[in-house]
Amino acid sequence: MRALLFSPAVAPVLLLAASNLFMTLAWYGHLKFKQAPLLTVIMVSWGIALVEYCLAVPANRIGHGAYSAAELKTIQEVITLIVFAGFSVLYLKEALGWNHLAGFALIAAGAFVVFHRW
Repeated sequence: MRALLFSPAVAPVLLLAASNLFMTLAWYGHLKFKQAPLLTVIMVSWGIALVEYCLAVPANRIGHGAYSAAELKTIQEVITLIVFAGFSVLYLKEALGWNHLAGFALIAAGAFVVFHRW
């Protein structure tokens, strides 16, 4: 099991998922704190984003042997949508409408095209 988790095919996905949690928090977490000064929000977000970079860069370095750069970017975008959808609903308490879900489905269809071997 340990070998699978640290494999070049699985580790990048796990690292990208973790990095996206930090990225989403850095980019959107401050929306609940609109009274906070913008400079403070920028500095806190920057600190959170540093953790995101420390996870995303190794994810791409490790994964580039198993995936192309385009595939890694596609994985990252799909994970971003999943994390963002959960964050939006659970943390920001914003509902996702049918149009959001339809747009996400179209992006998922694009991911299928990227990974499908014709």
